[in-house]
Amino acid sequence: MNTLHRLNRMVFGTTLFVGLFLMASTSFSQPQTITSANTSRNSGSPGRSVVIPVTFRIKEAAAEPELQNIDLVISEDGEPQSILSIRGMGTNSPITLAVLIQEDLVGSVGNEIKSLAEFVRNLPRGSRVMIGYLRTGSLQVKQKFAIDLEKAAKALRPPNGFAGAGPYNPYVEVVEALKKFDSQPLGRRAILLISDGLDVSRGVDSSGPTQSVDLKRAVSESQKRGVAVYGFYTPTAAAQANSLLAANAQSSLLHLATETGGHAFFQGIGAPVSFDPYLKELDNSLERQAALTFLSTHLSKGFHKVSINSTTPGVRVAYPTGYVR
Repeated sequence: MNTLHRLNRMVFGTTLFVGLFLMASTSFSQPQTITSANTSRNSGSPGRSVVIPVTFRIKEAAAEPELQNIDLVISEDGEPQSILSIRGMGTNSPITLAVLIQEDLVGSVGNEIKSLAEFVRNLPRGSRVMIGYLRTGSLQVKQKFAIDLEKAAKALRPPNGFAGAGPYNPYVEVVEALKKFDSQPLGRRAILLISDGLDVSRGVDSSGPTQSVDLKRAVSESQKRGVAVYGFYTPTAAAQANSLLAANAQSSLLHLATETGGHAFFQGIGAPVSFDPYLKELDNSLERQAALTFLSTHLSKGFHKVSINSTTPGVRVAYPTGYVR
């Protein structure tokens, strides 16, 4: 059983080649190969580092424990793996965040830009923020990843609300935005996706979460890069008028969030009265988010299922369901 306290001792006391490996890691999708010295079951076998976002959620009725006293166990494909580090937890830890807004959302979203801008300004110092709009054709990047939070906040604007300006499929451009993370440092990563979440690129009958090919791609690319996706459901005029479309849209956003270790927010099938409760909960979640690095001993290509458990009372852990190597 590993605790966060023990993890700190382990990182400082690990062998030299692991320390060199951690400094040399530059990409989640291209991890370095090393030999495991910490996995007793697979001692001497080759391993690769994997970085995933984890968020600790504390039940309201439980006394909140010190984060360093939370017990964690991680397994991959049903076998225990060694945790190398947990980095970036707390209110002062920078995060790399992309804020993506769908262009054809209902007009009430314009009233939330001030709150969104304030949220961006209050991110931890050193955070890198990108502002992008999902529209017909391709992703419009209003602000590239930068540490100037004031500049990023000022890049936010209301969506234009025109039906013809929106994408048939937000997930194609989510994948485009995910590729922008490749040039950013490892650590805490997230997307705030403000969208109706609806993929009608192959027709209304294929708009469910299990039928969207591009939603699957967005999940896979998010997991590959260790990016947690948080979705704020806000409808377009078409989705708001059709309860079936709204249900498919919300289910799609929920699927993307759950599979990547994030969270989806929605109130009924209409636009939220205010983003303020969402932003408050998102802020609390990000304060408890960390980048967990573990040593994977499964080197084959394909999907690898991840499981993380905590035996600390009242604590649950949100994390990606796995990743594709």
